[in-house]
Parts: sequence; structure tokens; C-alpha cells
Amino acid sequence: MSESKEKKIENKEFTEECNTVLMAVSDALYAIGGKWKLMIIIAMARGNKRFTEIQRQVTGISARVLSSELKELEQNGFILKKVAVGYPVSIEYELLPYSQTLEEVVGAMTKWGIQHREKIRNESKKQ
Repeated sequence: MSESKEKKIENKEFTEECNTVLMAVSDALYAIGGKWKLMIIIAMARGNKRFTEIQRQVTGISARVLSSELKELEQNGFILKKVAVGYPVSIEYELLPYSQTLEEVVGAMTKWGIQHREKIRNESKKQ
């Protein structure tokens, strides 16, 4: 009976740990998930601050989607929208220090992406 209780507790602990991991990944995907958010941050980190510069750098993104993604990145504390009053009105986007917390994530994804591309190339050569 004691062994049975231990297994139940072990399973419960695993479930709680699993839920913690799932919740954390869900939160991360909410903040930076999707096709464009990290690409926008990377483009901005390379010096692109204006809407058209970002759109030109992030190939394939529409103006509507870029606008929406920039708003979400601003809401999550990664960027700041700076509006300079005048004629014409000038709008620039600035990365906030919090965006630097993604450096490790981007580095790991870059490494994995290169590795994955190489794997796919090698497999297609074998066929």
C-alpha cells in the first residue's frame, strides 16, 4: 500500500511540474509566438526603427499584420512607439531593455534552425 501511495504522489508531482512547464511555454508563446514577433525584434535590433524599414527587412509581412504585431509587442513591454509631432508626423519604434531577455531564446532558435536546415538538406541528398 505504501508503494501505491508513492506512485500516486509521484504522478501528481509530475502532473504539477508538467502543468508548470505547459503554463510557462503558453505564456512565452502568447508574448512572442507566431511567425513574425521575433523576426520584428531581430530586425529592430539591427537598427530598423521606422515602420517601412521594419516591413522591408521582414520579408513577406503585410502592413496590417506588422501594425498588429507592433501593438502586441508594445503591450508586452518589448518595444516603445515614439511619435514626434510635426509635419509630417514621425513615428519610430524602440526596443526596450526587456527585449534583451530574448537574446538566449533567439540564439538557441538560430542554432537549432541552422541544425534543422542542415538535417533536411542531408536527408534530401540521400533520396
